[in-house]
Amino acid sequence: MKKIGVIGDKDSVLCFKAAGFTVFITEDGTEAENIIKKAEADGFAVIFITEHLLKEITDTADRFKSNPNLSIIPIPGRNGSLGIGMAAIKKSVEKAVGADILK
Repeated sequence: MKKIGVIGDKDSVLCFKAAGFTVFITEDGTEAENIIKKAEADGFAVIFITEHLLKEITDTADRFKSNPNLSIIPIPGRNGSLGIGMAAIKKSVEKAVGADILK
């Protein structure tokens, strides 16, 4: 059985624990990178990460874009959305459809 994890600050991710996700509380980009690498080795299938942390570790996240074993999904943090998740969705839709239909 694959696992789902959530990485971010306490206020943003603690509620995911009630849903049965594994929660990793950090606000440090380097620690988030280490958590992602360990999560991959431990068989996690999906890691949700706050956009504020994802912004700090874009190189690491980019390496996992083509990884079929682990998906990294941005979520808004306690301070709101930075638009990173929506930008990724728009880019994927535009690539699939050939036009930006989400204006």
